[in-house]
Amino acid sequence: MELQKLRYFHTVAKFQHMTRAAEHINIAQPALTQAIRSLERELGVALFVKRGRNIFLTEFGEHLKQRLDILLPDIDRIPLEIEQMKHQVTKTVKLNILAASTFVINTIVSYRQAHPDVIFDFEQNARQHDCDIIISTNGLGESPMGNPQKRFVKEENIFLAVPGDSQYAAFPSIELATVKDDGFVMLSNSRMFGVICNTFCSMAGFYPKILFESDSPGAVQNIISTGTGIAFWPEYSWGSLANQNVVLLPITNPVCKRELNIDLYQRVPQSEYAADFFAFLVAQITANSHESSL
Repeated sequence: MELQKLRYFHTVAKFQHMTRAAEHINIAQPALTQAIRSLERELGVALFVKRGRNIFLTEFGEHLKQRLDILLPDIDRIPLEIEQMKHQVTKTVKLNILAASTFVINTIVSYRQAHPDVIFDFEQNARQHDCDIIISTNGLGESPMGNPQKRFVKEENIFLAVPGDSQYAAFPSIELATVKDDGFVMLSNSRMFGVICNTFCSMAGFYPKILFESDSPGAVQNIISTGTGIAFWPEYSWGSLANQNVVLLPITNPVCKRELNIDLYQRVPQSEYAADFFAFLVAQITANSHESSL
């Protein structure tokens, strides 16, 4: 059934008068009559019955009118709903945060202060590629995923965080094997950074003794800040360590570093904020790297 014919029928059903209905929708009466007859042939039933000069709905016509009373307003709202969805989608930045989650979340908070209408939709799913921006790491020698529109790569050193009152605090640097018997605060293997750190320990010839393990970077950072145990600390992703009771040491053997990849993809529909937020992310991590070198 053609929607136009249903609209014609609905108008005639409300007026129950062919001439007034034709005038209301600005169509010639013969053309309107022909459209109604075509709809009746398609349905195989009479929708109107004529009595004298007046027309009345049959039981089939009454049923169709009642259904269209509900359906047509819903159909008429669709363009507005689509427009609202389009507006929301274009203001949404879809992120896949596979690395540096603390840094990215803090950057989102900063960005929204200047752009309060932006919407962030983020997840952590290595199999999800339909995103505006993917933040990942190839710390295990893996290649970055896909063919992005733009890619920013930043090498990130990974330090060893030790308590300020420990025997290691005065060291200018440290070999990882030196702390093989110490207790570690670690991210779990459910997080890529945890896997990378376990790999570094394996390269140094030991498996870390775990004092505390979590899949929350925030929880791990908080435990490290108390000066409990030792831990790996990525220089840009987690920012500066304000606690004076914790010292960050460069690791000389093995060389502990990874690459952070910030990739901008051409997603359809494209977010109006995606490219700008990509540039903001790059600027923030560049600023963080400058501060860490001072």
